[in-house]
Amino acid sequence: MKRTNIFKGLLFAGIWFLLAGCRMEEKEGLSSVPEYVFTYAENQAEDYPTSLGAYRFAQLVKERTGGRIEIQVKAGGLLGDEQAILEQLQFGGIDFTRVSLSPLSEIIPELNVLQMPYMYTGSEHMWKVLDGEIGETFIGFFERVPIQPLSWYDGGTRNFYTSNVPIRNLEDMKGMRIRVQQSSLMMDTMELLGAEAVPTAFDQVYSSLQRGTIDGAENSWPSYESEKHYEVAGYYTLDEHTRVPEMQLASQITWDKLSKEDQQIIRECARESAHAVEETGKVVGGSCKSRGMPGNFAS
Repeated sequence: MKRTNIFKGLLFAGIWFLLAGCRMEEKEGLSSVPEYVFTYAENQAEDYPTSLGAYRFAQLVKERTGGRIEIQVKAGGLLGDEQAILEQLQFGGIDFTRVSLSPLSEIIPELNVLQMPYMYTGSEHMWKVLDGEIGETFIGFFERVPIQPLSWYDGGTRNFYTSNVPIRNLEDMKGMRIRVQQSSLMMDTMELLGAEAVPTAFDQVYSSLQRGTIDGAENSWPSYESEKHYEVAGYYTLDEHTRVPEMQLASQITWDKLSKEDQQIIRECARESAHAVEETGKVVGGSCKSRGMPGNFAS
């Protein structure tokens, strides 16, 4: 008898807490059961600036839709590398993502123009291009593919880092095996600089440097730091050979499910989250020398 009373008491307490939670969500204007639950793929680590931007985006969308739309961020490459993510995005296997223009250019070749080596004088120059008429022209090319562009991201400047010897001039690059993104433009760039281009998935760079199957790589300082590549590549050359823009994207299949009002909310949240990342200053390649991590710098 006593056990029955205890069980009933626990049952009533559980129901009470459940109802109280529902009332709290209603009071805060959030729906207890979302109408949509979407996935957001991010290949960088949880604490990387673009990952933080993704979480901010998801938070803003949930708040401004009253909880009707929930976006679950899967960081750390849980859903694959950027190339695999883009493939899934096109048939709706993934709903949202942030990717570099390098793999995206394999789908829309015109985007290669925006990441040509030594093209921008700095971040302000790049944003003047992306936020203006030129940027709108390139967004128009997305009409050919089942992908909806949401906002631009600043991926910072890319620099070389190597394991055994520093790169100080073009002569040093001859014969070096340099990891690049899976991008025809970046492969051609390395070959023209005298190095051997080795396309490699981002999550394989550390082990490739460790095994010696590549001599170096090129990426932004936050990537070099967050993945601890400095442990296996102690020389970092601040040449800023390219500034590759990035984009937040939605699957067109996902996009077409949404009302015009929700589409507008999501687009605004994407742009706001992108500005939040920019303001942190963490993705500005020129500031990397002052970051106090182990490594030898060449210029």
